[in-house]
Amino acid sequence: MRFVVFLTAMTLSAVDPEELKRMSARFAPTRLHADTSKLSAGDRKALAKLIEAAGAVDALYLQQLWSGNAALQKKLAREKSPAGKALFDYYWRNKGPWSDLDEHKAFVDGVPERKPKGANFYPSDMTREEFESWVKTLNAGDKRQAESFFTVIRRDGAGKLKPVPYSIEYERELAALAKRLREAAALTTNESLRKFLNLRADAFLSNDYYASDVAWMDLDAPLDVTIGPYETYTDELLGYKAAFEAYICLRDEKETAKLKFFADRLQEIENNLPVEPRYRNPKLGGMAPIAVVNQVVAAGDGAHGVATAAFNLPNDDKVVLEKGSKRVMLKNVQEAKFESILKPIAARMLAAGERGDLSFDSFFTHILAHELSHGIGPQKNVRTSLKDLYGAVEEAKADITGLFMLQYMFDRNLLPRAEKQLYTTFLASSFRTLRFGIQEAHGRGMALQLNYLMDKGGFTQNADGTFTVNFSRIKDAVRDLTREILTIEAEGDYAAAKKMMDSLAVIRPAVAQALKKLEDLPVDIASN
Repeated sequence: MRFVVFLTAMTLSAVDPEELKRMSARFAPTRLHADTSKLSAGDRKALAKLIEAAGAVDALYLQQLWSGNAALQKKLAREKSPAGKALFDYYWRNKGPWSDLDEHKAFVDGVPERKPKGANFYPSDMTREEFESWVKTLNAGDKRQAESFFTVIRRDGAGKLKPVPYSIEYERELAALAKRLREAAALTTNESLRKFLNLRADAFLSNDYYASDVAWMDLDAPLDVTIGPYETYTDELLGYKAAFEAYICLRDEKETAKLKFFADRLQEIENNLPVEPRYRNPKLGGMAPIAVVNQVVAAGDGAHGVATAAFNLPNDDKVVLEKGSKRVMLKNVQEAKFESILKPIAARMLAAGERGDLSFDSFFTHILAHELSHGIGPQKNVRTSLKDLYGAVEEAKADITGLFMLQYMFDRNLLPRAEKQLYTTFLASSFRTLRFGIQEAHGRGMALQLNYLMDKGGFTQNADGTFTVNFSRIKDAVRDLTREILTIEAEGDYAAAKKMMDSLAVIRPAVAQALKKLEDLPVDIASN
């Protein structure tokens, strides 16, 4: 039954106050710590401007998610009653009226029951079939514009589809955002940051992001800034359109220096991936930068639902092939997730004898390997070939290839052997990720992996409902799944990807029953 509670004549909640309270409690309030004391005076002033810019990114993302979002935000923000404030807080947590942890179901009345799959990137009445039929009629240049990360699709006066560049669709908002970036650039004392901010401001107005993506790859500054349209998860219809996000962070130089070890061995890992040699990249694009940072603020697509722990960008194939990709590890976010979320989960889901093997170092290192794995293996045309399945397949690929990478290093004594900690921590963390829901790319990808590894006997469920690692089988199972996913991506095999998703990206009854034991625990942190 769907409950409707009147808050005022203008605002409705689609769930009762107790249900909204339960939904909100799934996010554990967390204070993230980031030390700004070592910033120069100029960088402190630049930081203030960048925090302002992050607020502008929030507004842009609201517009991209749903055409009615800006008006709804204003209406909900006017509510001053406790119930009204609680509704607005949960709305802001999701950056819209659909709950990320509940298969994008509406919790505000008077909106579509579920988030539109195409968000506000396409006409609301456009189907995937109409888009694909239209694209077949276009020449190569127009096809690139239609499938571009940085265009929306609208209808002309005759009702025909047409691409509109972001620089035109969001002209007013991007002009204001560019102004803030130029102001920050004028204040910073770091040349690489100044260059990136000015080029990114140019990109907002020209719709050409290549030069600023390259400058971002070369960024080496105490203020680590990621801002612009990047990930395509919000576009669940086709997976083409990039959503605006921002991460304003402080570089952890000591931890960053440690990670060069991994970047220097990526080509070796690529050369030994468990796929046919023709699917390996004989020359990765440059040395992949890795940065460990502490988050000050996140915004837009980077700040709704589950908090991002790390990211791997850019997504532009041209930049990735030429320069590689950059991995950013949000250490203070990861520490908060480990302490507040993963430890309580492990206490209930792991066999008693294995709980002592839970390790933050393994948690952190696998997230690093996950992000590195996005940049190895097949890269060309994978996104366009796998379309709406790409996000979940790619997240599963990064997870499982990350495990393969670390096992490869253990086997060659490149890292101290820590299989027990690695696989035990990954097993516990799989339940953490599943709680995000399988409508979300990371959750779907994790369901695929958990079911596959259990089918292969790498993970087993005990009589008391807890789970354990079978160390005689897990290594082979990881290698086999890595091979299958990398082959699907290399061949752009949509049918094989769909078959795998349909059979494995599900919550099976035994796992669903186990997940019920976690219902009173927070699902994720709430840091913004």
